[in-house]
Amino acid sequence: MAGTMRAERFHADTKTIAVEDVPIPKPGPGEVLVKVEFCGICHSDLSLIDGTFPALLPVVTQGHEASGTIAKLGAGVTGWSEGDRVVPSAGRPCFACRNCRRGDLTNCLNIQLMAFAYDGAWAEYTVAQAGGLTRIPDNVSFEQAAILADAVSTPFGAVVRTGKVGVGETVGVWGVGGVGTHIVQLARLVGAVPVIAFDINPVVRERALELGADYAFDSRDEDLKEKVAEATGGRMLDVAFDAAGLKVTFEQALDCLTVGGRLVAVGLSAQEASVGTTAQFGLSQKQVLGHLGYKNVDIETLAELVSRGRLDLSRSISEIVPLEDVAKGIEKLENHEGNPIRILVKP
Repeated sequence: MAGTMRAERFHADTKTIAVEDVPIPKPGPGEVLVKVEFCGICHSDLSLIDGTFPALLPVVTQGHEASGTIAKLGAGVTGWSEGDRVVPSAGRPCFACRNCRRGDLTNCLNIQLMAFAYDGAWAEYTVAQAGGLTRIPDNVSFEQAAILADAVSTPFGAVVRTGKVGVGETVGVWGVGGVGTHIVQLARLVGAVPVIAFDINPVVRERALELGADYAFDSRDEDLKEKVAEATGGRMLDVAFDAAGLKVTFEQALDCLTVGGRLVAVGLSAQEASVGTTAQFGLSQKQVLGHLGYKNVDIETLAELVSRGRLDLSRSISEIVPLEDVAKGIEKLENHEGNPIRILVKP
């Protein structure tokens, strides 16, 4: 194995990126070296570059939605072999907080996020904790496996864990891009009915209908609430997901909830939103729930659903760009060029 590899590097002082030669990392005890096959470009990657998310390191390799094969085992690793097809988790427990000390690693209070607190996978190789790996079924492609770690698992966590969507509940999804598209598919999979998509782009709305939404409305429609009422038989929404993270989408989603409904905030931005007066909010009995990330077991669950044909991600990969052209992929996502669900980087 050569001593160096190509990797994208984000420089915090100048907020610039470059593909550079860096040393191939060595796996420590309990870790593995993964040869990266694909890694997704996520809006949170853009948020680090534009300063919405504060930099934790002066220089870091980005990319946290990866798939690949194990190239080398660190000391003490068992149950894995070189050549195994895997998805690395996008976070590492700290092993020092109260939850970690009592063995509850999945609820670490100081979780370290891949591509922010440590180097990610827009690179030829990346290091991962063996305990955070998920095996990729033989009939699941590396392309689809890569996006399970965030682009699909974060929506899964939002729908199943935070939103707790039940069979027959009415669901609305604001912003049907990379995250919102998968919320639509997963809400339908767990039995929500109807599932309503909201987006300002007619092409994206049509795609949402093709992928499982029962209705797709323009969120700028002056008669939007009346249309939601008609679609739900007057009930309005039991659960609303804001995948855009904007003031306007947050407040509109909250306004479309039924009494006691739940708003799950999934999209992230620097904008501030309001829940209205405390009197109005209290009387409505509505709930606002923040959501971030997933549990590692969710990736395994999703891989099984894809493997058995229960979840179709065949349209989720919009484009693949070489690592050397990662800047072009970032620009396309930022400008919504081609309305991408997920753009992948291929080292």
